[in-house]
Amino acid sequence: MKKIAVFASGRGSNFVKIYENIQKGYLTAEIACLISNKPEAGAIEFANKNSIKTYLVVPKNFPTSELFGSKLLKILNEHQIDWIILAGYLKKIPDNVVRRYANQIVNIHPALLPAFGGKGMYGMHVHEAVFQSGAKISGVSVHLVNEVYDSGPIVMQRAVDIEHCNNPDEIAKSVLAVEHELFSEALRKLFTLSYQISNNRVIFTE
Repeated sequence: MKKIAVFASGRGSNFVKIYENIQKGYLTAEIACLISNKPEAGAIEFANKNSIKTYLVVPKNFPTSELFGSKLLKILNEHQIDWIILAGYLKKIPDNVVRRYANQIVNIHPALLPAFGGKGMYGMHVHEAVFQSGAKISGVSVHLVNEVYDSGPIVMQRAVDIEHCNNPDEIAKSVLAVEHELFSEALRKLFTLSYQISNNRVIFTE
């Protein structure tokens, strides 16, 4: 069974869905802890209600990114974490953590990467950019994390028809429904199937 740490900065709807899919037996994993950078994050409240150990680790409390990463690694080592799952975590993962967990950190992005990705492109910022572009199709990307924003190997993607959407909020609602499905589907594959990474893609061998 994989031991995972979930990182979340907000309400944690993807975190909740992953937890539910573990409870249903769809995902064979244990959420060993939740790490957040926001004391008001809804994800913390959910974790506490479900007896999941929580940690508040605020990057600005550390003089360097490396020291911030060392604190994270201490927590992760204590729980013997296999995978880090980013469920709406809005801070860049320090390089020393990325190196230690190379290709074992998974993020979800609310667009079809490499479009509408990069620094500052998260949450509603993405949906606003998609809406302003006039695109009729958006989507969801699950990818592994490296040292550069939104550029790690892509695990799975799914397109979302947004032609009917009249504003960014409607795009967000349409995309989120697919996020909830695709994230757990991708994690199930990563946890159970063999794969290789080629041309910045995760290729599964079933």
